[in-house]
Amino acid sequence: MKVFHIPLTRSLRVLWLLEELGVPYEVELIDRADLKKEDFLKLNPLARVPALIDGDVTLFESGAIIQYLLEKVPGTNLAPKPGTPERALFLQWLHGVETLSQAGSAVVQHSFVRPEADRVEKIAEEGRETAAYYFAGLDGELAQRPFIAGDTFTAADVMLGYTLYVSNMVGLLSNDATPKLYAYFEKVTGREAFKKVSA
Repeated sequence: MKVFHIPLTRSLRVLWLLEELGVPYEVELIDRADLKKEDFLKLNPLARVPALIDGDVTLFESGAIIQYLLEKVPGTNLAPKPGTPERALFLQWLHGVETLSQAGSAVVQHSFVRPEADRVEKIAEEGRETAAYYFAGLDGELAQRPFIAGDTFTAADVMLGYTLYVSNMVGLLSNDATPKLYAYFEKVTGREAFKKVSA
């Protein structure tokens, strides 16, 4: 099993889950310039990481890869059983996290990644405002339960934990404004599996 990875991108989610699952894997560390090369575009025509090769299976999109891995390695405690009410909440957050990520992505792109001449401060500011709104909602959710989808750590926490990790790096998280969310962020990113892949 091979994961195509660029540090600090969503491919970190896949590496984190593989560590949590205890599944052996190989990392193909690539550069952003490689994303538009013909060989990589055969794996992901959208020119983004992560991409996964598992035997005859090639897959991209972090949420899809995570769901695939959970089905490939059954019997873990990282996802509730299909058909249960707990599963519905899990799927909601597993996929809903990408809505949250959009606000942070706007801030990252227009504050750090794009050349200075291409940055639009208004877009970055709207991203900060939207992130604050979303994070206040998450703070309320995490006042009700210890993890985003229930009482135990699941792959939904991998999805959200990565988003919060990047958000914290760019100053979007605040212990003062959202203490429950900040404590959750410290808890999930304090896991050994995350520390190993983010080092």
